Amino acid sequence: MPIPGEQPDPLAIPSESSPVRRRLAAQYVRDARDRLVSTTGTRPFFDLELLRQYAQTRLSASLVIILLVATIGFLSSLWSGATAAGAWTAAVLVIHLIIVSTCRRFLADHPTEADAKRWRLRFIILDLFYGLAWMFILVHPVGTDESSSTFMLFIMLLVVAVSSMLASSLPMAVYAATIPVTAAIALNFVFQGTLRDYILAAMAVTAQGYFALLAYRLHSTTLATLMARAEKDALIGELEQAKAISDDARQRAEAANISKSRFLAQMSHELRTPLNAVIGFSEVIGEGFYGPPGHPKYVEYARDIAEAGRSLHAKIGDILEFANIEAGRYPMAPQPLELAELLQACIDEQQGRAFSRRIDLAFGFAEPGMVRADPRALKRIFGNLLVNALDYTPDGGRVRVEIRGKGITLVATIADSGTGFAAKERERAGLPFQRFDRPGCVTGAGLGLAIAMELARRVGGALRLASGPGSGAVMELRLLRYDPPR
Repeated sequence: MPIPGEQPDPLAIPSESSPVRRRLAAQYVRDARDRLVSTTGTRPFFDLELLRQYAQTRLSASLVIILLVATIGFLSSLWSGATAAGAWTAAVLVIHLIIVSTCRRFLADHPTEADAKRWRLRFIILDLFYGLAWMFILVHPVGTDESSSTFMLFIMLLVVAVSSMLASSLPMAVYAATIPVTAAIALNFVFQGTLRDYILAAMAVTAQGYFALLAYRLHSTTLATLMARAEKDALIGELEQAKAISDDARQRAEAANISKSRFLAQMSHELRTPLNAVIGFSEVIGEGFYGPPGHPKYVEYARDIAEAGRSLHAKIGDILEFANIEAGRYPMAPQPLELAELLQACIDEQQGRAFSRRIDLAFGFAEPGMVRADPRALKRIFGNLLVNALDYTPDGGRVRVEIRGKGITLVATIADSGTGFAAKERERAGLPFQRFDRPGCVTGAGLGLAIAMELARRVGGALRLASGPGSGAVMELRLLRYDPPR
C-alpha cells in the first residue's frame, strides 16, 4: 500500500493498465521537475497559491491586529508609561501597515511563479520585523511581581497564537514572527532566577513548540487541499478532452450512419428493381405463359431463379428495415391490442411452414390481456420470433407459444425443441448478421432476432433469450399490461 503523500512509482503499475501507467508516469516526471525548480519542494503553482492565501489572510485580519496592538499598547502604558507605550504602538502599527500594503500590492500585481521566491523572502523579512517589534514590549521592564509575569506570558501566547494562525500557509514567516517573542519572554523569565520563572520559561518554550507544530499541520492541510484541487482540475480537463473526443467520434459515427442509411436505401432501390424483373420473368418462363420451353430443365431452373430472387428480395428488405429502425425512422402508432388475438394471427401465418416440416406449433394462454403498442411492430416481432423458432427446430419437432400474466406485465413465451444455444452464442444472439448453423435446420441472414430486439425496445418491452445446449431456445417478450379507461 502506498504511503500517503508519496509519489507513486510508475514502474510499479501493471503493464495491463497502459493508460493509467502513462498518466502516472507523466505525473511522476512533472512532479520531479517541479520540485527541482520550486523553493519549498512543492510545485511552483502551489508556492504561489500559498503566498496568495497568506496575503489574503493577513488582509482579512488587519483590523483585528490593529485592535490587538492598540489594546496591548494601552495596557502596557500602565507599567512602562504612556510615552514608551505610544512609541511602541506606533512602530508596530507602521510595520503592520507595511505588511498590509505589501499584501495588497502582491495580490494586485498578479505575480508569476518565477516571482514566488522574491515575494516569499519579502514576507518573511516583514514578519521578522513584526516579531522583533513585539519582542521590545516584552523585554521592556514592566515590573517583577506576579501580575507582570502573567501579563508578559499572556502577550507571548496571544502573539504566537495569532501569528501561527495568520501565517500558517508560510511556515518560515510563522517562525520569524514568533521565535523572537518566545525567546525574549523565556530569557526574561530565566534571568529572574526563581523556580516559578523557570517553570514559566519552560511553558513559553513548550507553547512555542505546540503552535509551531499546529502551524505545520495547517500548512500540510492547506497544501493537501491545493493538491486535491489541482488533481480535480486536471481530471476535469481530461474529462472535457475525452468528452470532446467522444462528441467528435459520435458526430462522425452519426454521419457515417446517415451515409450508411442513404447507401442502403439507394442500393435497396437499385437492387429491388432488377430483382423484381428477374423474379417476374422467371415466373413467366416457369409457368410457360408464352408456350412450353424447349427442355423441362428450363422450367426447373426458372423456378429456382424465382425462388432465389424472392429470398434475396426478402433479405434486402430485412437489411433496409433494420437500417431504418436503427436510424429511428420506423414510425410507431401505439394503440390498445388484445395480445392473444394478435399472436394467434401471427401463428396462423406460420402454420403452413410448420405443417410442411411436420413441426407441432401449439398456442395457449392462461388469461386474456391487453397491451398498448404499435400493431405492425408487434406483428413483426412475433413473426420473426416464430420464424426463428421454426428455423432452428428440426423436422418433426415442436414449438410451444403461451401468454401468462405476471403482475403488471404480460409475458409471451415462444419455446422450441431445437438444439438451443451455448453461452457464447447467447452473447452474440440479437446482434445483426449473427447466424448459427445447425444440421437439419434452416437458417436465414441473421437479422430476424436483431430486428425483433430493436423493435421490442422501441415498443417499451424487454426481449430475453434463455437457452442451453440441447435444451431448445426460450424467447420471452415482456410487455406492460394495458387497462383501458372505464
